[in-house]
Amino acid sequence: TARKNMGNAGASNTSALAFGGSSDPPNFQALTETWNGTNWTEVGDLNTARGAQGCAGTNTAALTFGGRIAPGASTDLTETWNGTNWTEVNDLNTARRTGGAAGSTNTAALYAGGRNITAVTELWNGTNWTTVASMGTARYSSTGAGTKTAALVSGGEAPGAGALALTEEWNDPGTITKTLTT
Repeated sequence: TARKNMGNAGASNTSALAFGGSSDPPNFQALTETWNGTNWTEVGDLNTARGAQGCAGTNTAALTFGGRIAPGASTDLTETWNGTNWTEVNDLNTARRTGGAAGSTNTAALYAGGRNITAVTELWNGTNWTTVASMGTARYSSTGAGTKTAALVSGGEAPGAGALALTEEWNDPGTITKTLTT
């Protein structure tokens, strides 16, 4: 199904998961599709349609959190994927979308920044989200990589600053702000 701003998870080019997203005009989706290396197959839908959400994990154990549920409206909802179904679990402490997300399982993830221009960082332990040290620069539309204990949040946008050439590194239990020049 054609859409944008989807969540995704997967460990290879032969096993992936795509979920949520939106079409134009904003029509938020709950669709979930799996990739087997050749074809996409629709499987169990998200409980709440959304786009621009954070995500972590694999095609059989994924996590989605936050996102956009209506024009101008962010959510704090979190859902886990067990390879067959999505289950609503404990929510983020701060509703937002388009933050930097990291995590390789549905039991350990990091979400930093996000729309509503925040620097908030939260960690997922498989049961609850905990607010930890904030990023040095509040931002949204950034990208994240890594794990719950060692992650990067790069780029993004901040009010009055436009696009950012800034990377922040998370090393549990704190952040280190670095400017990387290439």
